[in-house]
Amino acid sequence: MADVTNLRSPAEAGLSKLFEAGRKSFASETAIAREEAFRFFEATGLPSRRVEAFKYTDLRAAIAEAAPPAEAPSLDAAKAAVAGATGFAGIEAARLTFVNGHLVRELSDLDRIPAGVTVVPMSEALAQGDAGLELLAPVVQARENPVYQLNTAFLADGALISVAAGAKPETPVHLRFVGAGDAPFSTATRVLVQLGEGAEFSLLESHEGSNGVTCQPNDALDVVVGPQAVFRHSRLNKEGDAAVALSTLSLKVEREAQVESVNLVTGAVLSRHQIYVHIAGDDTNVVVNGAAMLRSGQLADSTLLADHAAVGGVGREQFKTVIDGDATGVFQGKIIVRQVAQKTDGKMKSDCLLLTDEGQMMNKPELEIFADDVACGHGATCGAPDDDLLFYLMARGLPRPVAESLLVQAFVGETVEAVTHEGARAALIGEIEAWLKARG
Repeated sequence: MADVTNLRSPAEAGLSKLFEAGRKSFASETAIAREEAFRFFEATGLPSRRVEAFKYTDLRAAIAEAAPPAEAPSLDAAKAAVAGATGFAGIEAARLTFVNGHLVRELSDLDRIPAGVTVVPMSEALAQGDAGLELLAPVVQARENPVYQLNTAFLADGALISVAAGAKPETPVHLRFVGAGDAPFSTATRVLVQLGEGAEFSLLESHEGSNGVTCQPNDALDVVVGPQAVFRHSRLNKEGDAAVALSTLSLKVEREAQVESVNLVTGAVLSRHQIYVHIAGDDTNVVVNGAAMLRSGQLADSTLLADHAAVGGVGREQFKTVIDGDATGVFQGKIIVRQVAQKTDGKMKSDCLLLTDEGQMMNKPELEIFADDVACGHGATCGAPDDDLLFYLMARGLPRPVAESLLVQAFVGETVEAVTHEGARAALIGEIEAWLKARG
């Protein structure tokens, strides 16, 4: 039988050329396995509908050409790009500013990092072979993902953030990512956060870009939450309307640790946010929420894997999607409960609100349970705004658009309520209100 050779798409061929061209700059690095990561990607290629995990988000069709990695911007260009950034603005935080995937020191607060927190720019860590890089990719399943491996292969910048044991800084760190430019470009950033035993740490993350700018960001955040540590994470995606935004969050959670992560999506023509949670220690409490507010032409994909491999873990995952026009929402969630993970309490829910008849929502919740003493469940709903509630509000003098906006805000706001940081919660609510105002 003759061998079957899969033809590479123009984008896949372009990525191979870009990797070969970047080999010289990668040659001095030994801290990360770029070659191995790219060979993994080459073997799989850009995922298409034939790959079950990407059944509803066909990256092979969506990415026609590979955009070249962005070069570090000039300081003037970076200042101009950041001038229009509004994500989590006004919140007291130590900011790390990345423009087109590169850390801009002059626009960052490296001298104002809270006590107990250490930040090393990823470019320095790669050049020096920092020992902290050994903690990259803490979740095995993430390493089996071609998007994540592509990030490793082209990794250009980011940061290593270490929180000392027992440290509880009140000031959060804000990862501010801004994209700007006239020509197509791609970025690959990786941030690693390590929390020592008993530490508490809040991280804000915003991704923004100008409309009309063709860009392909591929960002990853790795987090190792030590025993009895508390990690709070608020993320905002308001990329420009021509962006294909790919992102991965991988969390390794140790004994008696707590995690709170909330992601709000309003931007990008196509976005896929991948979340991998590995419960490695007993008696943890993990909350992962997400919300997407989509206009015509947009597709937003939230894909979650929660792997319980320890006793007594509590997991709560709640995702809300609002669809206007012919937008498409995707939620894929899977909870795995290993045999050792007795007394696991896991609940996962995806709800969708369709504001028009043209939109569509793809829901795929799953459970794999190998333990016999658990309380787990999942569910999904999809429908239009409740006519009775609309009538109730309109009967009290509210125009239909205002009544509908109030229902939408209440629907989405449920996911944001999990945010502990008052400023971050208010900022996300503000983004929800801005989306509704723009809709009219």
